[in-house]
Amino acid sequence: MEDILRNIYQEQASRENSLGILQIYKKPYNPAITNTFDVILLVIVSDMKKDWITVKHYQFNHTKIALHIVSDQQLKEWLLLGTNRKIVEWVHVGKILFDKNDYLYNLQNELQDFPLYERSIKMGIEFAKLIRSYWMAKVFFETKQYLDAYNHTIHSLHHLARLSIIEKGLHPELTVWNQVKQLEPEIYKLYEELIKSEEPIEKRLKLLFIASEFLIYSRTSSGAKHLLKILSTQSEWNMNEMKSHPELAYYGTNLNILVEYLVEKELIEPIHVDSKTPGLFHIKYKLK
Repeated sequence: MEDILRNIYQEQASRENSLGILQIYKKPYNPAITNTFDVILLVIVSDMKKDWITVKHYQFNHTKIALHIVSDQQLKEWLLLGTNRKIVEWVHVGKILFDKNDYLYNLQNELQDFPLYERSIKMGIEFAKLIRSYWMAKVFFETKQYLDAYNHTIHSLHHLARLSIIEKGLHPELTVWNQVKQLEPEIYKLYEELIKSEEPIEKRLKLLFIASEFLIYSRTSSGAKHLLKILSTQSEWNMNEMKSHPELAYYGTNLNILVEYLVEKELIEPIHVDSKTPGLFHIKYKLK
């Protein structure tokens, strides 16, 4: 089998722009890590196109193999934003087959260390997702659309769970609830009560909103730290300036709802600025 795998990745290793190659085997205790494949070969290349990705599938006897070729820029974005959680595990547990200038060795060490700067950004992004999901859940609950409220509540608990793990300096795994059960049993208990309780869905949601309100508020300081630090760099901001900031652009559409939440919690203050139309004001924001 090793000879077959070598035949697949050898050509990639010889290319000038190849930075490293990882091998990931399916694990009995976590088969989801490799999707439906027995072996993953991950090739990282230096390429100007951020979203440069190639996937090839192979089969040898009863073994299914997938070759993924991805640019280093795309890989770094996935690792930073957490938008491709399998990649984090692949880089973390993968066996190094080829490593130019210790690229993969250094990358795996960075994942272990989880620098505070990256952790702050990831927490901000996760907190913004949490606030949006929680807000959507309450909106649907108030309009008696309980199944939609339930769905968004599950998402909000998931973001709360991921946020709590990142706070502890760890990367959320694919099996995030196994992590949370050990690290944050209080959040795990809320999740269990929501999905396992025999109470009517309306009552379950109402009780969960009460219980989770404090858990969310208690994480406002750490979750909003990245955004507030950037806002402190100038006296006032309009929303377009925030969205244009290279780091805040990662928040996407969740930035609006996060800013509104921080206004409500009196950490950000809205400022009314005269427009050309009498009685119509532009809104800018500054730290309280």
